[in-house]
Amino acid sequence: MPPTTPTPADPWETLHTTALLGTDRRPLPPPAVDDSPAHRAVDRTDPATALLELAALETVRRRAGALPAPATEAATALLTAPAPEDPRAELPAPAARRLALLLGSRGAGSPGTLANLTELLPQWLATARARGLRPPAVVVPALLDAARGRTELRPDAVALAGPLGRWLAARNPDWRFVLRTTADTPGGAPGPGGTAAAAGDNHLWHEGLFAERVTHLTALRRTDPAAGLALLASTWPTERAEDRLLFLDALQDGLSLADEPFLEAALGDRSKNVRATAAELLSTLPGSTLAHRIAERARAAVRLSERGTHLLVTPPAECDAAMQRDGIPLKSPTGRGERAWWFGEVIAAAPLRLWQESTGLTPSRLLGLRVGDSIDETNSSWADDLREAWARAAVRQQDADWARALLGPAPAPAPGGRTGRAARAPRSTGAPAKLLSVLPPPERAAWTAAFIEVHGLGEAFQLLGACAAPWTPPLSTAVVAALAQAAASGAYPWSHSGVLGMTERALSPGTAAAVEELAAGAAPAGAWAETFARLAGTLRFREAMLAELGA
Repeated sequence: MPPTTPTPADPWETLHTTALLGTDRRPLPPPAVDDSPAHRAVDRTDPATALLELAALETVRRRAGALPAPATEAATALLTAPAPEDPRAELPAPAARRLALLLGSRGAGSPGTLANLTELLPQWLATARARGLRPPAVVVPALLDAARGRTELRPDAVALAGPLGRWLAARNPDWRFVLRTTADTPGGAPGPGGTAAAAGDNHLWHEGLFAERVTHLTALRRTDPAAGLALLASTWPTERAEDRLLFLDALQDGLSLADEPFLEAALGDRSKNVRATAAELLSTLPGSTLAHRIAERARAAVRLSERGTHLLVTPPAECDAAMQRDGIPLKSPTGRGERAWWFGEVIAAAPLRLWQESTGLTPSRLLGLRVGDSIDETNSSWADDLREAWARAAVRQQDADWARALLGPAPAPAPGGRTGRAARAPRSTGAPAKLLSVLPPPERAAWTAAFIEVHGLGEAFQLLGACAAPWTPPLSTAVVAALAQAAASGAYPWSHSGVLGMTERALSPGTAAAVEELAAGAAPAGAWAETFARLAGTLRFREAMLAELGA
């Protein structure tokens, strides 16, 4: 057998190792016969200085180019094969110019007149993808470069780049992510790497980056839940705890009783967070054994009084090992009282249908009952705990009826314009925002518009974040009116910076004229005049952008 020739060491790696170990422990590499004159001229009397000079020279050499790959038959075929045809209609010329502008904006619009244009790129990509259009070939490299730096753009950018994008990615290592990105084409027809390919192509699960593996598992669960579960189970024992946690989240797609044995086993996982996530998934799974166990504990904790006028609370006296295995933590992370903590966790994990089945009352009727202690019916100290736990359960189980009842009717001004109970803002908008997210998008927008008309923008940031963008015309009109009120009250624009940032991306372009009127009526050279002018310019930009795409 002929002797093998040792692979020469990478000069950069050799210098890197020397820098890490120190020149006193690792000598500089000796000059090679084929070194450049500049390398041979380095003065090695001072090893530290010589190391820096050699690193600088090697950096220049690495940046100057790459050695050609061997001219194999496969490489030649790859280079000479033409890009496949793309049957989609090409973007209209104005839309193509707009895309080039967005891709070349480098993070800013015209100072003082437009929003950050890169923030509008996701909306442009999503709209163009939904329209089933393809970009001109000349902008595809810039599109792939943008997606390389911003992972949130990748699904839309890869779908938009289409066959040409994948053809280019096979020839440029910088765009290799394209070959690993799941992206379905418009109209529901899966493209290369899409959900249709996911079921039979699992090399990505074994070779991909973590985010790519999560995307692959999620796509597979949407088309073949059983195959997705089998794939996860095949590597589960070797996965890191933090990875197992997010992989479990992917099981929400297509969750069924077929997943119960796997999730029950995960209740014994060595990671506390994994155990908690498995318990949460099981609690939302109708008919699961865990849901039955939690329901029994919930029945013992809350019951309807004999007269049907009260809900009587008996919080758990202890948190035994069985409760802990079912996802009830022994200690509150916030230092809350133990019995109150256990009570809240049990009620939040219990199936909401339990309460209607056991009492025969609707969510609204249940919420209207007084809450008392099982010993003293007049003690209402458990009312807030019960309502908060039910709110968490409604969000976890995505129950619109309970979310609607917990939110109550949309806020309305008190009669005669007086500030009354109906016009009082809730103590925290965090829970309402989560409950809103359970409702259908039009209902979310209508509720939030009514809230803003009564309470203004001061506590509306999270509520607006729960509304689908772009906002509906009524919600957009309410936001513009609230901004006008804020300007008239003497408030500074930066006190509403969060909402203003959202308006640039989510406000309906149809409100551009109203915002232009606000800009014209504001004090010249004032902060609001500049803010409104910028917002109006951005809305006009988005209006033209969407019109060019035929949206």
